[in-house]
Amino acid sequence: MAENLILVRHGRGGPQRPGAFVGRTDVGLDDAGRRQAAALRPLLAESTPAAVFCSPLRRARETAALALPGVPATVLPELAEIHFGEWEGRTFAEIAAASPEEVAAWIADEAGYRFPGGEAIAEFRARVGWAAATLAAAAAAGAGTVVAFTHGGVIRTMICTLLGLPPAAHLAFQIECATVTRLRLYEGKGVLAGLGLAAPPEPAAKP
Repeated sequence: MAENLILVRHGRGGPQRPGAFVGRTDVGLDDAGRRQAAALRPLLAESTPAAVFCSPLRRARETAALALPGVPATVLPELAEIHFGEWEGRTFAEIAAASPEEVAAWIADEAGYRFPGGEAIAEFRARVGWAAATLAAAAAAGAGTVVAFTHGGVIRTMICTLLGLPPAAHLAFQIECATVTRLRLYEGKGVLAGLGLAAPPEPAAKP
């Protein structure tokens, strides 16, 4: 029997600079992000989850509380976004101008790279792999649907892990804020059943 895994990226966080790296920076949702999170309710109401998990970061926890009100979520630290270290809050253009050698090292050996003062990409992939196995085991034990509220980098990496794709393939998936990714799990292996599912846009205000 197949189980369902639903991965939800948090709503828009703020305040933050456009294009800036926001990994472990613990921002909450802004007004638009709260509306996005609440609008996810119909998408998640189609099935009753056997278990709900959540990243420890505020933007994910707030999204979970608004999207599934009254449903407790278990915080799973391994669902946190990657830690960009000294790059947090800076744009790629700023980083490239200030530290071109670091950017070159990242491009040359992504798998072996550690962000300055932050997390190694290999460590990030390993913990997301562990989280994927944990979610799959919870789905199998509950014989139903597991929902996890997390981050774009985590979702892209988890898709690759569960589909058996090479880690570099994460660049092929675009995960917007407040979107749902659905996977069907068969003995711990995944089939992508939905990507970038979003709530209908808010109706335009009448003049």
